Parts: sequence; C-alpha cells; structure tokens
Amino acid sequence: MLYREAGQFKTSYAADQAIFPIAQDKWVIFLIVAIAFLGVPLFANDYWYKAILIPFLVYSLAALGLNILTGYAGQLSLGTGGFMAVGAYSAYKLATAFPELNIIVVFLLSGVFAAAVGIVFGIPSLRIKGFYLAVATLAAQFFLVWLFNRVGWFYNYNPSGTINAPPRSLFGVLITGPAATPSVKYFTALAMVILFALLAKNLVRGRMGRSWMAIRDMDIAAEIIGIKPLQTKLLAFAISSYICGVAGAELFALHLGSVETIAFDITLSFQVLFMVILGGLGSISGNFLGAAFIVLLPILLTNVFVGGMGLQAATAKHIEFIVFGSLIILFLIFEPQGLARLWQIVKEKLRLWPFPH
Repeated sequence: MLYREAGQFKTSYAADQAIFPIAQDKWVIFLIVAIAFLGVPLFANDYWYKAILIPFLVYSLAALGLNILTGYAGQLSLGTGGFMAVGAYSAYKLATAFPELNIIVVFLLSGVFAAAVGIVFGIPSLRIKGFYLAVATLAAQFFLVWLFNRVGWFYNYNPSGTINAPPRSLFGVLITGPAATPSVKYFTALAMVILFALLAKNLVRGRMGRSWMAIRDMDIAAEIIGIKPLQTKLLAFAISSYICGVAGAELFALHLGSVETIAFDITLSFQVLFMVILGGLGSISGNFLGAAFIVLLPILLTNVFVGGMGLQAATAKHIEFIVFGSLIILFLIFEPQGLARLWQIVKEKLRLWPFPH
C-alpha cells in the first residue's frame, strides 16, 4: 500500500524514462540525502566520521567506478588499487606543484590522469577477455604500485616515501590537511559521491550504457548491429578509471591524509571487487550496499569477538577473515546478484502487499 505506483500516470517519454519512475523511490532517495546532510551531523562524532562514514563514501565511489567496467561493460579488472594510486599521487603532485589550484579541481584533474592510464591498460581488452583480461589488469596493478614506490619524483623525494595531504581550503573552509575537521571532509566526500552517482546513473541509462551492456552480453552480436567494440571498451575503461582515480585522491586527501604505496596494493583491488560482487553487478545502489557491508562488518565482528567475547585481537582478526570469506562464498552461491537483488525482491513484495507471492 505504501509502495505502489497505482495512479502514477506517465504522459511523456521523459516521464517514463525518469531516473525514479516511481514517486516513492524518488522520495526515499531525497530522504536519505537529507539525512546524510542534515541528520548525520547531529549524532556523528569524530570516530564515526573517520572510521565509518568517510571510508564508506570513498569506497562507494571506488566501487561505482569498478562496477561501470565490470558490472555494465563486462570487463573484469583487478587493477582498481593501481588506478586509485594514480589518482592519489596525481592529486599530491597537483596540490604541491600548484598551491593556488582549487582542491575540488585537483580531485577532478587527478581522475583525468587515471583515465589516461586506464585507456593504456584497456587496449588489450579488444583481443582478450575474462580471466586473461583480469591477468592483464593485475599486471597494471603491480606495475603502477612499483612505479610509485621506486620513482622518487612522485613523492617529491621524501626520504620516508610517503605523501602527505597539504592543507587546502575551499571558500575559506579547510578541506584537507591535519587541521581539517572530519565533518568538513565528510561533506566534501558526500557531495562528490552524489555527483558521480547521478552521472553514472545517467550514463548507464543512455546510449553509452546500452552499448556497454550489449558488449557485456554478447560482443559479437553487438559488433554486428554497429557497436564499435574498441571504442566502447576503452570508454568504459576511461570512465571507470577516472572515477577510481577520484576515489583514490579522496582516499589519500580526505581519509588517510598520509599514505605509502602499500595502501594501494592488491588487497585494495580485491576489497573493491568484493564490494561490487556483494552489492550487485550492474547496479548503482549495489555499490553503496556493498561498501556498507565491507566497512561495517569488520567493525561489528571486532566488537563481538574482542569486546564481547574477550578474544585476542590477532585471533579475532583471523576469525574475521574466515567469517568474511564464508559470507562471500554464501552470497555467490545463494544470491549471486548481490544485496541489490535482495532489495529489489523486497520492493517487489511491497508493491503486491498485502498479497505478496
């Protein structure tokens, strides 16, 4: 009764193709955004911002970028961490070389460098796919991390090999740097995530998104009907790498503040891939569900095993890995379409309530 589109008539193609064709979906999204901007600051403390909210937003953005490539275009990638590293180190070089440059412009430009690198490593996708493409992107992951670790120019020849986010302001408010407040970093990350989520939603609903999905479902048939595989795949690599690069810049500047190349190793690539798989391939909302699952579950398990059961931290960490891996396997077996599919089933039930099948 609460979730039913009876009486909601569409009188134009624009209304029928709207982002939220059902009014309830639109108001739920508006409510979530309002809570994120107005409600969260009322109860969140520094721990919530640093340990939960900012990581959730940054990883959601990274998962969004990977989902465009893997979920919509069907190109498996294990180089997400490397592309995020390109964004982080590009943001560091831009911020230090051009101190007067707006920090938001720095974030957006860092994605351009990541997109260029993504295109280079996406060229083999014309000839190979599946497992072999995953190996090619895995090579990109190791090469990029090695490059940033070995070439001192990228970290301004700092003896420690780390890069530190310089203090930068926007409209007189400090956004990055040690003195920047977690709440300001949270609002910055939130605004960027909303912007790119809307952009991605419109991309996958248009001609570009349909081309990606045609390549994903059957590339030979897509080529027969006029879709150019090379351009389509490279565009998916470019846009995916761009978003991942911006996420890497935010991970460096808004969350960690000071990083080494180990922060972008293969573990990060697998972590983002698990977010996409658990959230749901080919789903915008699934990126947020998967990121929430990955960020919140370790914290919950730590509180249960260490705080509740009194286990040693090392033992609790091993059990956490076991539980985490088991849940991933169970999801792949019983609900391979991820958490987004579960939410879709709930909505279908609500549309038929009080007579659900």
